[in-house]
Amino acid sequence: MKSILYIGHGTRSQKGSEEVRNFIQRVMGKINIPIQEISFLELTQPLIVEGFEKCVSRGATQITVIPLFLLAAGHIKKDIPQTIASLQARYPDVVVEVKEPFGVQEALFDVMAELVSDAAGDIVSRDQLLIVGRGSSDPSIHVDFMNIANGIKKRLGMEHVSVCYLAAADPMFRERLEEIINIADGKIIVLPYLLFSGLLLAEVNQRVLQWKKRGKNIFHTGPLSNHELMEEIVVARATGRMK
Repeated sequence: MKSILYIGHGTRSQKGSEEVRNFIQRVMGKINIPIQEISFLELTQPLIVEGFEKCVSRGATQITVIPLFLLAAGHIKKDIPQTIASLQARYPDVVVEVKEPFGVQEALFDVMAELVSDAAGDIVSRDQLLIVGRGSSDPSIHVDFMNIANGIKKRLGMEHVSVCYLAAADPMFRERLEEIINIADGKIIVLPYLLFSGLLLAEVNQRVLQWKKRGKNIFHTGPLSNHELMEEIVVARATGRMK
């Protein structure tokens, strides 16, 4: 029997955890597969092992694993595969397929472009877009973000699109935002390249609000899951319409 196991990152934020659960519940309602379970890599229960074993206990013989991760860094390349490999060894009769993270794709550019328009209205050439990533020491992440910046730049017709990070990589969010504040003569739009709310997004919220209170023309899109198309992207990945 087919099943789906969703894997979120996990967060210490109760709001963020509830947001992920609600998002996945909505996705589940759009997929005609009876066995679907939620799990998390860390910090939030149930963990991957519990979610996997629950699929098996409900009669799953095939498990499609959907990591709710945007890009392929350490968690995707090492942590999740190691956990799944140990579970496959324990349940050799269960066929497991692990889907790739969402990566750099046109559908995500659609999400980003519409979030920017919803937050800031019409965009002109002097406006500045700052894309905020989680951050990683993995060099491939920086290549991905370069492609993301170029893709959204073309999609929106913007001249000024830059990338920064919240941890583990430069330029860091706080410093890069201050640099843009000092040179901008139009709107500043902050776009977190994060799926859900959490402690990292709270830092972005706080910093944007501080500058807004100082009278800066700054806007914040919120996480990518604010756009309903993200649910359709997950559904397509889970049902095989997107490889």
